[in-house]
Amino acid sequence: MLLTGSTGQVGSALLETLPRLGEVIAPGRQDLDLSKNESIVKAVAAAGADVIVNAAAYTAVDKAESEESLAMAVNRDGPAILAEEAAQRGALLVHFSTDYVFDGEKASPYVESDATNPLNAYGRSKLAGEQAIQRSGCRHLILRTSWVYSNTGKNFLLTMLRLAREKKELRVVDDQFGAPTSSRMIADALPEIVRRVASGECDGGIYHMTAQGRTTWCGFARAIIGDADRVRPISSSEYPTPARRPRNSVLDNSKLEKNFGIRLPSWEAGMREVLASPGS
Repeated sequence: MLLTGSTGQVGSALLETLPRLGEVIAPGRQDLDLSKNESIVKAVAAAGADVIVNAAAYTAVDKAESEESLAMAVNRDGPAILAEEAAQRGALLVHFSTDYVFDGEKASPYVESDATNPLNAYGRSKLAGEQAIQRSGCRHLILRTSWVYSNTGKNFLLTMLRLAREKKELRVVDDQFGAPTSSRMIADALPEIVRRVASGECDGGIYHMTAQGRTTWCGFARAIIGDADRVRPISSSEYPTPARRPRNSVLDNSKLEKNFGIRLPSWEAGMREVLASPGS
């Protein structure tokens, strides 16, 4: 297997679980940069992999508003090249996408076949990546996840823990709903999914893959800190950001459970596991 983005939140977790399936080749960014097409072609050829797992992405949601061309290069053009190379070699391409391909206007959880309508540049770039992979004709598995965090890197959970040490009161948005999903639960579930798609036992395509349940950013912050009184709920309009966020980005995971018999744990259970891990 060839793994991109092995130093990121999901990629680093996958380094621990993908070896269950076989050898994992994980080149650094200096050898495989999704913004540089030539490096992608060389890395894929050198690896000679049967499965390509793309865990690399441009994920700076607000910064993407002023760097949309770079976001497109990494999230659309890079995956397009990976898909072309996978198609030529008959390899399976596993790719991660996002809840932000939806506009959040739906009242209930989104299913895979719902119409997409991203509100921001990041969402547009991720949707364009999905579409490029589908057009390539390669064997593919696209997993949409949401509100990803871990005990390393830059993410909401670590930011809340830091702010809780620095401030008496935190003001956190309470009108955006989603399912916080730890990179650990994604990595734990992925090997079995990949094995079954690679073997032809299950179909590929697009699947939603998030923790069970839903909350708001405020609810998530209160759970992280363990002190609801210190977290004040505010509206999105009270915390303007360069990128618009969907009000509802809860994803329906029924298709994943039906086809693979896999159901990720609740977001609360995932959070407790990460908080209990070293480094949090």
